[in-house]
Amino acid sequence: MHPFILERPRDLEAALALRAQAGRNDAPVEYIAGGTDMVQLLQEYARRPERLVSLAGLLDNRIEVGPQGLRLGGGATMAEVAAHPGVIEQFPVISEALLESASPQVRNQATMGGNLLQRTRCPYFRDVGYEACNKRAPGSGCAAIGGENRWHAVLGTSDNCIAAHPSDLAVALVALDAEVEIRGVGGQRTVPLADLHRLPGDTPHFETILEPGEVITAITVPANPAARRSHYLKVRDRASFEFAVVSAAGAIEMDGSRIRQARVALGGVGTKPWRVPQVEAALAGASLDSTALQQAAALAAEGAQGRGHNDFKIELMQRAIVRAVETAARA
Repeated sequence: MHPFILERPRDLEAALALRAQAGRNDAPVEYIAGGTDMVQLLQEYARRPERLVSLAGLLDNRIEVGPQGLRLGGGATMAEVAAHPGVIEQFPVISEALLESASPQVRNQATMGGNLLQRTRCPYFRDVGYEACNKRAPGSGCAAIGGENRWHAVLGTSDNCIAAHPSDLAVALVALDAEVEIRGVGGQRTVPLADLHRLPGDTPHFETILEPGEVITAITVPANPAARRSHYLKVRDRASFEFAVVSAAGAIEMDGSRIRQARVALGGVGTKPWRVPQVEAALAGASLDSTALQQAAALAAEGAQGRGHNDFKIELMQRAIVRAVETAARA
């Protein structure tokens, strides 16, 4: 493990003043909360920061459910949120996404903010034995494009990076129009979660819009009738402690036998949590007839590009959408 200095600030203001940063491999100072992802990165030498700034005990960990929706403190753990009665009742897709993630031990430690900022599981990023990784070493190339890319993205990719975003939670939250509260040395701002993560483009080593000295302090989810009838479907290679090959978060509101509104997002297939508004528009007013659902889900393939080993994801994600919507409708 690369040696580093661990800073333990007395309060959040002091932590922000140290101007650490998340999601950048060229950042000499990084924040750490639960540390479940960072410890692995350090052990694998994928990250070599000079200093880590601990946020332990400095972030709000409250979980609040009310008429306006849901507010999750950035320091709340995955386990706490997944088990909260209000989340289970009113936002089941969030609870399900969390329970489908990691292991009980990790869920007891990992935080909401840290989950959204975890790094890709692309093996070419994690294994420093591979020199060609633009996300880890800008300008070095992307070994995945011409290599083993079964786990990689088919949406939002570029010629510089096809790494898939790993968070299950983020997919569920994007489907529900969540926002993140960000606090930094210059004050506080709120942005849609859909805008938190950047597309790789020519700069895949810039993963989020966070500036130095900024942290996620809370996540808010607006109240929506569709959230109560929602489901998270995760397709993976083994039953537990595995990242998604393909996942789908579906939330629907019914009007009799027809869908009044739908919210759909995909995981495992995009370089960021991937909302599919074209599918949502096609589902609005549709029945639960399998043909209608399949026709709507087919629109998710717009712009998708397989790279050989991951071509199967384009069809699989359509099937995942259909099943997620059907399961949500039975809730």
